[in-house]
Amino acid sequence: MNAMTTAELAEQLGEVLLANHWTITTAESCTGGLISAAITEISGSSGWFEQAAICYSNAAKSALLGVDPDLISTEGAVSEPVAVAMAEGALQRSGANIAVAVTGVAGPTGGTESKPVGTVWLAWAIRERASYAQLEHFAGDRTAVRKATVQVALQGCLQRMTA
Repeated sequence: MNAMTTAELAEQLGEVLLANHWTITTAESCTGGLISAAITEISGSSGWFEQAAICYSNAAKSALLGVDPDLISTEGAVSEPVAVAMAEGALQRSGANIAVAVTGVAGPTGGTESKPVGTVWLAWAIRERASYAQLEHFAGDRTAVRKATVQVALQGCLQRMTA
């Protein structure tokens, strides 16, 4: 079976959200709004998409999502605890039922030995459930890393909702 396109994933996510009477919010760093753009490409998404926070800078992660600046200093912006804090902060600041957050190194600059280009942490938070985070190492250029991140973010939403 062929992998679903981003549009197909977003459409399926919308159907599942509507069937559950749920809404979604996003907190995006390295994707710069591509997840929310994929969602809002779907006609009728206003029935299940609540809001997005594009938090590219560390200061924005703290100001808009409540991520502790000390956590960012200690763990780094591209880390499991920061991704989880972003998802939980987005959920707390919205009326949504599920939040997805992404933070990573899209490249071509910014990579380090411990966090090379393509390193992305994704996190999902659902009300009254434990949050979940996932580390990915995507290959390719900046565009490829960002597109792959959107795909995994949407797939993860579907997986979390149907689990």
